[in-house]
Order: sequence, then C-alpha cells, then structure tokens
Amino acid sequence: MQTFLVILLIAALIATLVALVRGIVAFLQNASAEARGTGTAGPTQGQLKSNKMMQQRILFQGLAVIIVVVLLFAAGRT
Repeated sequence: MQTFLVILLIAALIATLVALVRGIVAFLQNASAEARGTGTAGPTQGQLKSNKMMQQRILFQGLAVIIVVVLLFAAGRT
C-alpha cells in the first residue's frame, strides 16, 4: 500500500512541476506580447492558459499534500 502511495506521490509531484513550467512559459509569452504592445481588451488566450495551468498546479499540489498526510498517517499506525 505504501509503495502505491509513494508512486502516486511521485506522479503528483511530476504533474505539479509540469503544470508549473507550462504556466510560467505561458505567462512569459503573454508578458512578452504585452511588452511589444499587442495587448487587447479583456483576457487573451495566453492569459487564460496561464491561469488554467496555475490552477492545475494548485490542484496537483493539494493532491500531493493529501498523499503525504495519508503516508504519514499510515507510517504512524505501523
């Protein structure tokens, strides 16, 4: 059971890292477009993508924290 949870934890950590990197890349692309003066009224596709990726990062981080809590709880019971 603990091996399964450790594998899930590693997967959640990798997913968090991927979402973080994708969110930062989308943010930087959007920032460079704004610096060039190509901004429009309302949110752009880049802003929406960056926001979505950061929301996914928070979701994956929460999942990783829950897995760590379950692992610690299981380790304390043995």
